[in-house]
Amino acid sequence: HVQLVESGGGSVQAGGSLRLSCAVSGDTASIQHCMGWFRQAPGKKREGVALIYTRTGVPYYVQSAKGRFIISQDNAKNTLYLQMNSLKPEDTATYFCAADWDRCLGSSWYAPPSVDSGAWGQGTQVTV
Repeated sequence: HVQLVESGGGSVQAGGSLRLSCAVSGDTASIQHCMGWFRQAPGKKREGVALIYTRTGVPYYVQSAKGRFIISQDNAKNTLYLQMNSLKPEDTATYFCAADWDRCLGSSWYAPPSVDSGAWGQGTQVTV
């Protein structure tokens, strides 16, 4: 069983930057494949933003995040990061850290995950 706790959200002006952190604790070895960041705006479905394959460190991004967001992992600190630059009002959402959700190994990794799929944090609010 693994616990994920996000931090680093807040309010920022358009064009600004934020760095989100996700602290991983518990049975960290149980995370076998992927970690990532999703976001959910009011009235919208949860959508993937960035993914990293934990063993290779290879990142993937949705189109809207490419060139602006950077996902990274610090295995020594058991922490996942999302550096967000050039923020836009449409980036406003609650951001969630996730691990090993059902679609993370497929081409549709960014699609809304199945209920109770994977491990999730409680979310951190980002307002632009």
